[in-house]
Amino acid sequence: MSSEIKELKEANLQITGMTCAACANRIEKGLNKLDGITLANVNLALENAVVEFNPSEVSVTDIISRVEKLGYGAHIKEDNNENVDYREQAIKKQKSKFIISAILSIPLLWTMVGHFSFTSFLYVPNFLMNPWVQMILATPVQFLIGWQFYVSAYKALRNGSANMDVLVVMGTSAAYFYSVYQAIITYGHEHHPQLYFETSAVLITLILLGKLFEAKAKGRSSEAIKKLMGLQAKTALVLRDGLEKEIPLEEVIIGDAILVKPGEKIPVDGEVIEGNSAVDESMLTGESIPVDKNVGSQIYGSTINKNGFIKMKATKIGRDTALAQIIKVVEDAQGSKAPIQRLADKISGIFVPIVIGIAILTFIIWIVLVAPGEFTPALEALIAVLVIACPCALGLATPTSIMAGSGRAAELGILFKGGEHLEQTQHINTVVVDKTGTVTKGTPELTDVYVEDGINKEEFLSFIGASEKQSEHPLAQAIVKGIEEQGINIKTVQQFEAIPGYGVRAVIENKEIVIGTRKLMNQYKIDITHVMSLMEELEESGKTAMLASIDGEYAGLVAVADTIKETSKRAIQRLQKMGIEVIMMTGDNVRAAKAIGKSVGVNEVIAEVLPEGKAEEVKKLQAQGKKVAMVGDGINDAPALAVADIGMAIGTGTDVAMEAADITLIRGDLNSIADAIIMSHKTMRNIKQNLFWAFGYNTLGIPIAAAGFLAPWVAGAAMAFSSVSVVLNALRLQRIKLEK
Repeated sequence: MSSEIKELKEANLQITGMTCAACANRIEKGLNKLDGITLANVNLALENAVVEFNPSEVSVTDIISRVEKLGYGAHIKEDNNENVDYREQAIKKQKSKFIISAILSIPLLWTMVGHFSFTSFLYVPNFLMNPWVQMILATPVQFLIGWQFYVSAYKALRNGSANMDVLVVMGTSAAYFYSVYQAIITYGHEHHPQLYFETSAVLITLILLGKLFEAKAKGRSSEAIKKLMGLQAKTALVLRDGLEKEIPLEEVIIGDAILVKPGEKIPVDGEVIEGNSAVDESMLTGESIPVDKNVGSQIYGSTINKNGFIKMKATKIGRDTALAQIIKVVEDAQGSKAPIQRLADKISGIFVPIVIGIAILTFIIWIVLVAPGEFTPALEALIAVLVIACPCALGLATPTSIMAGSGRAAELGILFKGGEHLEQTQHINTVVVDKTGTVTKGTPELTDVYVEDGINKEEFLSFIGASEKQSEHPLAQAIVKGIEEQGINIKTVQQFEAIPGYGVRAVIENKEIVIGTRKLMNQYKIDITHVMSLMEELEESGKTAMLASIDGEYAGLVAVADTIKETSKRAIQRLQKMGIEVIMMTGDNVRAAKAIGKSVGVNEVIAEVLPEGKAEEVKKLQAQGKKVAMVGDGINDAPALAVADIGMAIGTGTDVAMEAADITLIRGDLNSIADAIIMSHKTMRNIKQNLFWAFGYNTLGIPIAAAGFLAPWVAGAAMAFSSVSVVLNALRLQRIKLEK
């Protein structure tokens, strides 16, 4: 079984020809029946299909062929830009069709409006009342511009199902052919026959207008992806054969030496091999302060080199870069389905046949009971029912909200990996946060310096810095960095010795310097009794204190701590105000963990937990009926991230953690936890509003149309408005502003 899973591949197809939820549903069912396909997910709003398949059983060609047999077009999406280009072409095409259709339909609408007693003052040219003139105007709309509906309806019926276009074709054809029949049988008569050419033409025009609005709205829903793609550099200045050469970004290969001048975008992910600079990484992390980069530093494509000239080595290109991965996560989330959508899909699948049945029944009731023998009102009622019931709004209700919600979340630095995670996050009532690198910065800093009376503090730090500079220990490096940041000159070391587990010994300016633990001081018989209470106090607050002696005499101490992120306390308070329980979990000792927990306002702390133990602790909380989100940044957090109801990885952490998580918080700011939960709540509320409107609209509209209270063209306008209103409601999510 495991070898089979490893063989699975994923194909991302651009689908053409879909018009409603029934189309997406039919393609999805058709693909899922194909041997070798484990999962097919078709998204109407994005017009794509993500197919997971076993290449030993089925090929991409077979999958495309299956889609084509179902009556639609399909091809592999080559790159991220293609979807944007495709949308722009679709908008242009819909616009052209609508303009031509409107030009031909307006004279017909004019004649219809002129029939009413309250509009008798309107001048209607007599030639427009001629049935044959009306037919000349209506025919191109019905069969040239409207041909797409006939093709789609035929393909749907050929495959044993019905979609929105079946309703459109039935409604408009009934109006058109009845009008042709009336024109023929009354030819040569003096009175004007009852014609419905304007009904068929105006209906098609209104449907095209609705589709134009939808196409534009769908394009706006993908704004997040467009913005992200716009961040990419277009070219790179590479060194090849000793020559500088500017090449397109696509031609960069791993290992290329790339020159990046001040003010330029870094083209791909890589490592600095020469020079130093400050890099603006705000597009990735949200941090406005540029990050210093030196030889060996990791840098990321699309970030901006601020002030220094650097040479870098390309380590990740194309789809492997950090930005490309972010774009992929956003696309996957927008293309995935939330569980709530399955209800809408099921209803859409059976909706059209039911509507056809209701329309036929309406026609029979009218012609037999309501207006016996009168064909005209019965036909009008049938057409109105067919048109108003088109389930466009139903099909768009969920995917447009997911597109807009996940896109806005991405702009806020929150990457949902799928629609199901976007839906589930709203249920979270317990958040478990890792300490190191999540609540804290993850890197130790020099926090305290205490010196004995009579000792010069600057000289003391110069001795300490010189001694620790020779050590590779992270705490030693933190001390050196803290001293250098104060602008203190570090002395030259004559001798150096690292004492593993205890500290260091050095000779500087013929003075013996010893720095380390109390055990090391005892070993060198240095009296430290008078500073023990201070040391314990520092340790109680979560700091690591190191004692120092000069020539056998105690001289002072320095303390180092993994400092708390500036935003952690405020972020935890936000969660607690929302009624969410916050627990801190760490592998660190109990004393240090409780000190950090107290500083940020976390009451419950679980300390000294091994990586596998973190997953067990999460399971214990779930056993109590809690919906748990685990937030972490390291490899040791991966098991717990995978087990939790929702795993949130800090974007500044490891790739393993991000792979195991359901949500990536790019900015490394704990405020993003509350933001993610709020975005989930707002998106799900938006989806429910859309579904309520779509279901309510059809439930209310069908009986009104059946009762004869809606003219067919009014039903068409209402149907178009319902789809547009659902999309516009979803787009409100793109304007959400969250508390900071």
